[in-house]
Amino acid sequence: MSAIVLRWMPVVAIAGLAIGCSSGHGSSGGPTPMGHTFISTMVVGTPIPGGGPLVLTFADGRVSAQAGCNTGSGPVFFDGTVLRISGLATTMMGCPGKRGGADGWQTELLQSAPTWKLDGSTLTLTGNGITVTLLDKKVAQPDRPLTGTAWTVTALLLPNGQTTSQALEQSKPTLTLGADGQISGSAGCNRMTGTADIAPGGQEITFRVATTRMACQPEVMEIERQVLQALDGKTRATIDADTLTLHNDGTNTGLVLRAGA
Repeated sequence: MSAIVLRWMPVVAIAGLAIGCSSGHGSSGGPTPMGHTFISTMVVGTPIPGGGPLVLTFADGRVSAQAGCNTGSGPVFFDGTVLRISGLATTMMGCPGKRGGADGWQTELLQSAPTWKLDGSTLTLTGNGITVTLLDKKVAQPDRPLTGTAWTVTALLLPNGQTTSQALEQSKPTLTLGADGQISGSAGCNRMTGTADIAPGGQEITFRVATTRMACQPEVMEIERQVLQALDGKTRATIDADTLTLHNDGTNTGLVLRAGA
């Protein structure tokens, strides 16, 4: 099966906007959403096609947005109570059904120079006749624990980008790390066992993995090969809500895993 590779593609930039200030303060000097990710909890006005939610991530003077289909990203400036975005770019993935309209909804909102208000962990955006209430992701979806969580591989990280495929979705490789360092799961075809040395803080994990020797369909065996390559030795680990990302610098590969997927 062919893999789906997500790449960035430029779209029309918005001219004439003054962009700068990557700090956590806007032009008025107050705190901004910079450094946080927010998830929509309520929409007043035109609903998100496909149901959303809208996810906004503010980091390093930029914002990325995803409302159920493609991800858009561009520089952001907090001009008083107005949110200004320029140079918006988006991935170019086709989405079926109602979700196909999420991109237009998202772009029209963000390019309308919406007003913003931050009240503790709640962000409110108003623009294009729509008011969206969003909650800080750390509050809405606290990070899942590294150990004791059943993780399922949802994407492979390869040197040429992040990929997924029908074979990956069907084989559903899994990984569970025990507090005692024992690991269990499936590489896609064969059962995995072994150990994991978890450094203090959980940001570095060294895997030693063994598997059973059963043969499966060629496309599933290729998924298994890539999973085991990513789990060969030392990896860097990050957790964001229900998503674990493992990156193996030695093989320049990795895995994206979702809790309970």
